[in-house]
Formats: sequence, C-alpha cells, structure tokens
Amino acid sequence: MSSEQGSATLEGTGLDPDDAVMGPTGRPLREFPEPAPLSSHGPARVIAMVNQKGGVGKTTSTINLAAALAEYGRRVLLVDFDPQGALSAGLGTNPHELDLTVYNVLMDRKVDIRDAIQKTGVENVDLLPANIDLSAAEVQLVNEVAREQVLDRALKKVEDDYDVVLIDCQPSLGLLTVNALTAAHGVIIPLICEFFALRAVALLVETIDKVQDRLNPRLQVDGVLATMYDARTLHGREVIARLVEAFGDKVFETVIKRSIKFADATVAAEPITSYAGNHAGADAYRRLAKELISRGGAP
Repeated sequence: MSSEQGSATLEGTGLDPDDAVMGPTGRPLREFPEPAPLSSHGPARVIAMVNQKGGVGKTTSTINLAAALAEYGRRVLLVDFDPQGALSAGLGTNPHELDLTVYNVLMDRKVDIRDAIQKTGVENVDLLPANIDLSAAEVQLVNEVAREQVLDRALKKVEDDYDVVLIDCQPSLGLLTVNALTAAHGVIIPLICEFFALRAVALLVETIDKVQDRLNPRLQVDGVLATMYDARTLHGREVIARLVEAFGDKVFETVIKRSIKFADATVAAEPITSYAGNHAGADAYRRLAKELISRGGAP
C-alpha cells in the first residue's frame, strides 16, 4: 500500500522526482495555492483534532490552524472539549471564571449555544470554552438517550454561521471524544515525532473506524500532522518515514517543527500568526491551512 501511495504522491505533483526539492515527509515540496475568498459563509465543515496521547501539540495546532484559516477569510469556531480548558486559556480566557461553557450547552437543553460562544482577540475566530465542569459530563451523559450525538445536535444550531469548526479533544478515547467524532466530518491527528506516539495511533484509528461504522458514516481522516519535528535528529526523520509508510498520502506535507516560539505565544495567549507573524512556525500553519483547503478539508 505504502509504495503505491508514495508513487502516486510523486505523480500527483507533476514534478520530476530527480529535480524536485524533497520535503521532510520524503515527497517533493509543493506550493499550495492561495485560497480564494469565500462569497458566503457556512455550512461549516467540522474537524475533530484527536489524539489520546497528551503533549502532542494538539491545542497549539488547533489555535494556530484556526488563526491561519481566519487570515484567509474563513470564519472559525473553536470548541474546547477538554476539561483542562487549555484551548480557552490559550486564547486569553480564564476557564474558572466562566458562567456558561460547553458543559452547560451539552447538559441543559434550555441553554442556547450562542450564549456560551465568545469572541476572541483573533478576527473571524470564536470560542466555545470549557473548564473542569466538563469532566462531569462524561459520567452524566452515560444515561442520556443518543448520548454520542449531544455535541452534534448543539453544533447544528450554528453550523451556518461558520466555515470551519475545530474541536480540541481531550487526550482520551472516552465518551466526549466519541461525541466529537460523531459531530465531525473529518479528523486531524496531530502526532509528535517520537516512536511512543506512533504506537498509540493504532487504537485511535480503530476508534475512528468504529464511529464511522456505527455512528457517523461521513467521518474521514483528513490527515496526520507531524508536530515537534527536529530535522537534525535521525529519530525524528525515522518517525516521519514510518508515518508516511503507515498512512501514505494521509500525512500532511506540512510538518510543524519544534520551536520555543510556540510556548512564548501560548504565554502571551496569542496564536503564533499574530505573536510572531514572520516566524517559520507561523508560516508552517499558514501552509497547513492552504494544504487543508486544497485537499478539500476546509472550504
């Protein structure tokens, strides 16, 4: 499978492999076109950012991909679906001071999702925040009818207001993550370039397959995103090679390199695109946004 996918990738570029500059994924570097402006907004394409392993750059990627998509005129809703509230905090919101969060939207039908959505400091990006209350939802939803579809029902009410909805999932494969996968059209799997991270992916793919089979037939894997990549190490290069071997064209050509600038931007509660707009990390997320749009993963 992998050799066929690899050759298809080379053919798809229209480049002579001998002349092409090779990217970190071992494929010729392509320039993705500047996304055309949208004449109207909605209905949104919902993407779940999922990996049951923590510390893989999931929240960082969610914030920065959203900001990059917004730069191209896309309206984005970020859904914080992790009780730790890292996404909310990363956008300058104090999760502990919130009256309405995604928890209230899930558990109380009288709460309108629009009342819980907040504006952020990033133009075209809104936030549905979360805090520790969300951890109770996993237990309380167990007795609900159609418990896997609660988030999907809530998002349906605002799908025409946005072009893309990005759900930052908690690092687990529990009921909350299943809710996110049931609501989603696509999945992006951020994966740190370490062998231990690779081992965890098989279980995640199995969960995605089950949700696709039983709850959400439209669900597809939009791509695997290699994060915290260090080209100077043989280990990093080997992990990328293994990723491409396992997932073929599903691996994004855009690779996010390790940089302290991401941590600095998080402390400043800003996406890197505004905190350090000329940094290579900001360019990488802009390239990822262009790649996602050109693949059909976002309008």
